[in-house]
Amino acid sequence: MKFLFVCIENTQKGKYNIPVSILYVVGTPIGNLGDITYRAVETFKNVDMIAAEDTRHTLQLLTHLEIRKPLISCRSQNEESAAEKIIALMDEGKNIAYASDAGTPGISDPGAVLAGLVRKAGHTVVPIPGPSAFASLVSVAGAGGKTLIFEGFLSPKPGRRRSRLRELLATGDAIVLYESPFRIVKLLTDIADIDCNRRVVVGRELTKLHEEIIEGSASEVRDDFAERTSIKGEFAVFISGTKNVQLSDDSTDN
Repeated sequence: MKFLFVCIENTQKGKYNIPVSILYVVGTPIGNLGDITYRAVETFKNVDMIAAEDTRHTLQLLTHLEIRKPLISCRSQNEESAAEKIIALMDEGKNIAYASDAGTPGISDPGAVLAGLVRKAGHTVVPIPGPSAFASLVSVAGAGGKTLIFEGFLSPKPGRRRSRLRELLATGDAIVLYESPFRIVKLLTDIADIDCNRRVVVGRELTKLHEEIIEGSASEVRDDFAERTSIKGEFAVFISGTKNVQLSDDSTDN
């Protein structure tokens, strides 16, 4: 394996040649394993080690792909300390891939701290694009605009959640949120209470066997889920903006 070498200055130890290794930030399936990219598979095969948000979850994916690699834990609770260990391995010349449990790391998942610290340490960080619940929902929402706000998970505390929702809806831009099955009805109720005219597109279990995509007013979609005896799965919620691009002569750039 070939490495690029750079010289760094250390006042106590003098000068050392440190290999510039690569951290690959790899997007993985959010449900359907068929969504793994060829590039992601080749990356997993060729790196020296794989860092993972949950080593057990990533091991299942690697087993499906018939890939065996050493694993190291790097989750939100230990991301900084794990990054130090990963950087030490990269200083030895090892190339490492990072995968969160599902989707693209750094989007409501660990990975951002790791990528920043690795780059600060002088190594290279390379994105390996892949699935994302955010991008998947936007692609089928049927409404867009020049600005799209991604907020991820709002606070579970009702007061803070409603306060932030008011701020977001006041922008007039389209918004994408993530939510759990335990709070989805509360979230949709809050949206309806603040602006009953906003349309929402809710994606449940995107790319999975029981995938659902439901569109309507916040109150209509809220009623749909409130009437169910049980609610399961992960949710992505697209809230239409007041400045959405319309298919009219007015939307044509001059």
